Amino acid sequence: MTAKGLPVWLMLAEMALLVVAGPLITGVIQKVKARLQSREGAGVLQPYRDLAKLFRKGTVQSDSASGFFRAVPVLVLAATTAAAALVPVLRAGPPAFPLGDALMLLGLLALARFLTAVGALDAGGAFGGMGASREMMVAPLIEPVLMMVVFSSAIFAGTTELRALAAYRGAWTSWIVAWRAADFLGFAAMLVLLPAETGRIPVDNPDTHLELTMLHEGMLLEHSGPGLGCMLLASHTRQIVTLGLVSALFFPVGHTGATGGIGLLAGAGAFALEISLLALFLALVESSYAKLRLFRVPPYLGVGFACALTALALRIL
Repeated sequence: MTAKGLPVWLMLAEMALLVVAGPLITGVIQKVKARLQSREGAGVLQPYRDLAKLFRKGTVQSDSASGFFRAVPVLVLAATTAAAALVPVLRAGPPAFPLGDALMLLGLLALARFLTAVGALDAGGAFGGMGASREMMVAPLIEPVLMMVVFSSAIFAGTTELRALAAYRGAWTSWIVAWRAADFLGFAAMLVLLPAETGRIPVDNPDTHLELTMLHEGMLLEHSGPGLGCMLLASHTRQIVTLGLVSALFFPVGHTGATGGIGLLAGAGAFALEISLLALFLALVESSYAKLRLFRVPPYLGVGFACALTALALRIL
């Protein structure tokens, strides 16, 4: 911690930590789901083994795909990794060198989604095109709600800088007591959006490639080998970045403690606890509900829109 703010090296270290820990969160969710369904399930490190296997394989590409198709996985991973640099993990507070704010984070995630859809369409496959069209149908229902939740918190804190926002909220001694109706509504909107943004039930099903159920997975089927590995790593990173966004907006406990090694360890422990609880929530939702039919997804996401809009209105009024 410097007098001017958080050093760049700390933010880059947090970015690397999120990328490395992303597959672990997916493994934890899969393990919890298996236990809830009375199965043994794979180990929590299975996503790492899958990635290692894919990066050792060769690449198969459609004859109709252009040269841009090969660059899509790297660009998607780069955009998602850049978004990870904006999430406070070890410490909160204004950065010494601003890399971007919460709106930049949402923009990078939207860019990664757009590039994924473009890559699926570029391959010219039926499954990829179907997945891309469905993903683009869901995206306009998710991204405005995310922005309204961010604006609701930004009005309260007076900034859209995610790290400064987390520091402002985390500085409260009795932060949960100070919650208002807008906070509860914004958090409810994020809970509705989490399964959709992370590609999980009831909006999507990450464990199947069936034509009637897939959205995000349909776009990934066009890639193979290291390209598919990059896309899967980007999906893992996107998931933990989304969970980190919820943590920074509503539960930034432990990120503003003492400086030095003790403060960093406290921040890391608090972040791990918050992400674990949100991952448990996703596992419980996936084990308790069936996947919605595609045309029932907009009404479901409409609940999140209503909560976010009401929260924003309460902040303004």
